[in-house]
Amino acid sequence: MTDSYRTLAGRGEAAFEISGSEFIGHAAPVTDVDAAEAFVDEVATEYDDATHNVPAYRVRAEPIREWASDADEPTGSAGKPALNVLQQEELENVAVVVTRYYGGTKLGVGGLARAYARGVKDAIDDAGIVEERPHERFTVTVEYDDSGTVRGILESTPGEFEATYEADVRFTVRAPVADASAVRDRLRSATSGRATIETEGDQS
Repeated sequence: MTDSYRTLAGRGEAAFEISGSEFIGHAAPVTDVDAAEAFVDEVATEYDDATHNVPAYRVRAEPIREWASDADEPTGSAGKPALNVLQQEELENVAVVVTRYYGGTKLGVGGLARAYARGVKDAIDDAGIVEERPHERFTVTVEYDDSGTVRGILESTPGEFEATYEADVRFTVRAPVADASAVRDRLRSATSGRATIETEGDQS
C-alpha cells in the first residue's frame, strides 16, 4: 500500500444545536484500528454524560477496515450516515465520534441522519484534509566516522529523522514507503555495509 491517501491534518471539533439537542462532532487522524478504538473510547469517557456517542472509522488495510455504531439511536439513523461522510470524502485512517445531548424533541430518522452527517462533516472541515503518503520507520546505527555521511544522505532524501549520539550514532528515520528501500540501499553503499539497519515496519 504505497499509494497516497486522504486523511486529516489533525484533530477537529464542531458543535451545533438542532431542536434543543446539542451535537458535538469529534474527528482525528489514526494509524490503525487500535488507535481508532482508543480515540472512540477517549471521547466516550470524556462525554460519558451524553445521551449518545456515535462512532465511525475507516482505517487502511487490505481490505479497508470500516466500522460504525448507532449507539442506541434508531437503526440506520446515526452510524451509517457518519460513516457515509468518511466514504464520500474518501478519507482513510480517520476516526470520528458525534456526541449528542438530547434536548427533548425527537428529530426522526431523517433528521438524525442529517445531524450526525453534519457532525462528522463539520469536525472534518475543522481538522482539514491532507494528502498523505504511507511511511515506514527504520533505524540506522553507525560509528561516529560514518555519521556525517549518513546524516548528509538523510538530509537530502524525503522523510524525517532524529539522531542520538551515544557510544554509536543512532538515526531514527521515517521515510515514505515508496522511497525507503532506495534510501537504505544508499546508506549501505555509502558506508560500505558498516551501517546496521533495522526496519520497524509500516507506519501508514
